[in-house]
Amino acid sequence: MQAKVSIPSDGLQLAGVLRVPEGARDPLPAVIVSHGFGGNKDGETHVIEAELYERLGYVVLSFDMRGCGDSEGQRGRIICQDQVADMRNVVTWLAARPEVKGERILLSGQSFGAAISIFAGAVDVRVAGVVSMGGWGDGLQKSRDQHPTPEAWARFTETMEKGQRHREQTGESLMVKRWDIVPVPEPMRNHLPPGSIMDFTAETMASICSFRPIDVVAQFAPRPLLLLHSANDSVTPTAQAIDVFKHAGKGTELILLTEVDHFPFADGSTRLREILKGWLDRYFPLAA
Repeated sequence: MQAKVSIPSDGLQLAGVLRVPEGARDPLPAVIVSHGFGGNKDGETHVIEAELYERLGYVVLSFDMRGCGDSEGQRGRIICQDQVADMRNVVTWLAARPEVKGERILLSGQSFGAAISIFAGAVDVRVAGVVSMGGWGDGLQKSRDQHPTPEAWARFTETMEKGQRHREQTGESLMVKRWDIVPVPEPMRNHLPPGSIMDFTAETMASICSFRPIDVVAQFAPRPLLLLHSANDSVTPTAQAIDVFKHAGKGTELILLTEVDHFPFADGSTRLREILKGWLDRYFPLAA
């Protein structure tokens, strides 16, 4: 069963899709699926992820963060702490649903959504577990590694400074192209969901650089945290997952995969599905 839903978050309405396994009678554990940077819930890899959890017997909620997809909010203004607030408000809404065991909610995110899930899970004790796929823990270091040459990093920082001056002088945001913030190899760009945001505010760049899930991830212990990452990620440096693992506490597992890149479900990896099912059976089973 699928239903479109609307979720309140700080005066905005977030668009979501609620999936309930067919034949479910009693409340079930639930998974919240969150999308990547400027993406949306309808992206192919996110739909595959949501359908996988539903087939395994979980209630699944996919949603668009504010300013993305069909949700309300200023387009292109992606501020990390706002997205954390959205995630926590979505947890509140989902926990109150009659189909859901409110004390058993897991967050599952890809890329940007993974970083938000780690942070939100760490600061919200209601979250029972987190699955991070291609996530990151230090926005500044991630950005430096994504713009590795001195010239590229100078352009990145100069754009942020220019955006700050523009905001001070005009009261409006300077818009920046997606690829100037998060470079993605051209052959992989077709994995972005249709309707993805292509222009962001310069404040978005500053928000990413100041966002550090590694500062709070230790608070998540001993709840289960699964870090899945490509061993040769061409978008989010693999070192980010390793760094999160180093800062995390008991209950954390790190798995590096050689057969996938940054968009894990786009490569048709059966190994990824096997890992997720095995981890869920052990750490987040349908029957507690």
